[in-house]
Amino acid sequence: MKTALPVIAAWLISWSAGCKGAGFKDVHMPGSPDAAVTVASTPAAPFSSPPVLAGTPDIAALVARVNSSVVNITAVHDVKQPGLDFDPFDFFFGPNAPPGTRGPRGDNVMRQRALGSGAIIDAEGHVVTNAHVVDQADVVKVRFADEREVDAKVIGRDARLDLAVLKMEGVNDTVPATLGSSDALRVGEYVVAIGNPFGLGHTVTMGIVSAKSRAIGAGPYDDFIQTDTSINPGNSGGPLFNLKGEVVGINTAINPRAQGIGFAIPVDALKDVLPQLLKTGRVARGRIGTLVQPVDQTLAKAMGIDRPKGALVAEVEPGGPAAQVGVKPGDIIVRVDDKDVLHSTDLPRIVARHAPGSRIKLTVMRDRAEKSWEVTLDELKDDKVERTADHPSKPSSLGIELADGRGGVVVQGVSPGSPAEGQLEPGDVIVEVNGSAVMRAADVAKRVEGARAGTAVLFKVRRGDRTRFVGIERPQG
Repeated sequence: MKTALPVIAAWLISWSAGCKGAGFKDVHMPGSPDAAVTVASTPAAPFSSPPVLAGTPDIAALVARVNSSVVNITAVHDVKQPGLDFDPFDFFFGPNAPPGTRGPRGDNVMRQRALGSGAIIDAEGHVVTNAHVVDQADVVKVRFADEREVDAKVIGRDARLDLAVLKMEGVNDTVPATLGSSDALRVGEYVVAIGNPFGLGHTVTMGIVSAKSRAIGAGPYDDFIQTDTSINPGNSGGPLFNLKGEVVGINTAINPRAQGIGFAIPVDALKDVLPQLLKTGRVARGRIGTLVQPVDQTLAKAMGIDRPKGALVAEVEPGGPAAQVGVKPGDIIVRVDDKDVLHSTDLPRIVARHAPGSRIKLTVMRDRAEKSWEVTLDELKDDKVERTADHPSKPSSLGIELADGRGGVVVQGVSPGSPAEGQLEPGDVIVEVNGSAVMRAADVAKRVEGARAGTAVLFKVRRGDRTRFVGIERPQG
């Protein structure tokens, strides 16, 4: 026990030192040369065995059924570190140092290990895990519940969704898991995670689905299942099962500052990209060429819609798919085909599920009426991401100092506690007010004064090389 504690402590220190981004942490386990994976397995029992307590889920039977489809993954990455440019022994002995006193020259190689989990998905020996588990791996080992260990190759990666597909070598007796439906998954439903936390091997935890469609700042396609099922470093890439024994998610992230909050990639997102990963090793996604921002309550009021919804188009890429059909800044995208766009974060995810070259029906709100086009999608490249603008802060009142400028009206100052605090800032250029172009400060003042008290005024603002819309409510009195 005394020997094991320092190893576990070293793992914990290494993991917490790597916390990044929005405070959420990938849950693969950084290992060490001494780290070993221990697997404990039991003979499979019939899935129909009765539960210990009548009326409760029979988790033991479920685990016995699906345990063979879960694997532990060890990814090894050799990192070269520059060696010494001189031999320290030369300083004492000179170039004719006696044998055994000369130090090493050249690069040193440090071997790094990452521990994770995975799920077998077919009889051909393909395994799904997280992309970050096998990132830059030189060697990948897969270990089964019965202690067998085989080599595997990474045949497909999708960094945007953090998914990877491995192909195990020399295996022909796999037990694949059944992929279920995350769309049909209900909040409050029981779920079970099986994985390799802290290198301990096949470990089972149980909880419920706490929420769906969570955005945690991991990327443009955030759409996570939140669960209170215990997930720890080493669980990355492991399956999240429903009580039917179907995979409904791929465990991927935790919040290290919280307890009982874990996140899984919906299995439907995996099923969308799996055929491409198996066939080409990469994922090609469609794009429409827009920069969008959320619609808050004040913007909705300013634009004459009943409630916040959709993705407000702040910019349209010249010559892009959206521009070619007539989409304009100020349009609110509310639907793609028959799929409602409820939030701005929904749009990149919905569009990206379509292949480049495919046609989608794009529906927008313009001047309180719906308008639709057929749009042919371009391919999403690494340097052309459908972006989401930062969410504007809530305005409190109205009061700005303006000056005439080139191409619009320049904001010179914003009074604390007055109209545009938190919405506009010095240097912003106002180019439209309530849909009408403005060239002088007097134009802005006239349109603001003409708005009824209690209504929201819609500003189109250029800040640097970006354009966005801002709604500011004119106070009563």
